[in-house]
Amino acid sequence: MNTLELKKQANEIRKSIVSSVHSAKAGHPGGSLSAAEIFTYLYFEEMNVDPKDPKKPGRDRFVLSKGHTAPGYYAALAHKGFFPVEDLLTLRHLGSYLQGHPCMQHIPGVDMSSGSLGQGISAAVGMAIAGKLDNADYRVYTLLGDGEIQEGQVWEASMLAAHRKLDNLVVIVDNNGLQIDGNIADVNSPYPIDKKFEAFNFHVINIDGHDFEAIRAAFAEAKTVKGQPTAIIAKTVKGKGVSFMENQASWHGTAPNDEQYAIAMADLEKVGEALCQK
Repeated sequence: MNTLELKKQANEIRKSIVSSVHSAKAGHPGGSLSAAEIFTYLYFEEMNVDPKDPKKPGRDRFVLSKGHTAPGYYAALAHKGFFPVEDLLTLRHLGSYLQGHPCMQHIPGVDMSSGSLGQGISAAVGMAIAGKLDNADYRVYTLLGDGEIQEGQVWEASMLAAHRKLDNLVVIVDNNGLQIDGNIADVNSPYPIDKKFEAFNFHVINIDGHDFEAIRAAFAEAKTVKGQPTAIIAKTVKGKGVSFMENQASWHGTAPNDEQYAIAMADLEKVGEALCQK
C-alpha cells in the first residue's frame, strides 16, 4: 500500500474502533486510536500473515501486550479479512467471540491471549526464542503501552531478549503519555524510555507513531539489525482522530454515548473526505 492508502485504512480502523466501543457501551478507545497507524502498518504492509490460513507455520507473529486495546487489534484483523467487519459491533456482548481482551482459542489471527499488563512481551520473547531454535525465518512483533512498561516483567523479558540476541523480535511502545490514572510522568515515570531499552541492549528507534513514512523506515531499519532485538518508541496522541478524546486520560477506558458517537464519527468522516481529495 502507498502512504495515502495506508492513511485511508487507518481512518477506517478508527471508525471501527469508535463504532465497536460505542456498541459495547464499554472498552478502551484512547489507546486503540493512538495505535491505529501501527496496527494498520503491521497488518497491511509489514507482517507476513494470511487471513485464509491464520495458523500458517511460517507466518509472522503479533502479540498485543496492552491487551485492553483489543478494539484496535480487532478492527485491523477484521479489515484485513480474518473475520467479518460487521462482527466488530458484537464487541464485549454476551456470547460474542470478541471479548474485552484477545482470546487465541476463539479469534482467527490472534496468536496470544493477552490482557494482564506486562505478560505479552514475555510471550513474544518466547515465540522469538522458538523461532531461533527452529531456524525459522518468521518475525515476532509486540505492542506495549507506555504505562505498561512500569511493570517489572517487561524488563525481565527485555533482559532475556537481548541476552538471547533476538534480532527477530520488534517491541513497539505506544508512547501516548497517558494511562488510566493520568500522565505517565506523574503516575510513575518510565522516562527516558529510549535510554532504558538501550541500556538493556536493544537497538532503539524513536518515531512519530502517526507518520507512515517514519513507521515504514523504522520497520525497514529493524530488519537490518543483527544480534539485537529492536524497540520502536512511537510518540502518539491518545484518542487520535476524535476531537474530544485527544490527549484526555478520561477516554482511556470510557465508551462514547450516542451524542458523542455522532461527533466522533463526523470527525473521522471529515478526515476521510480530506484524504479522498488527495
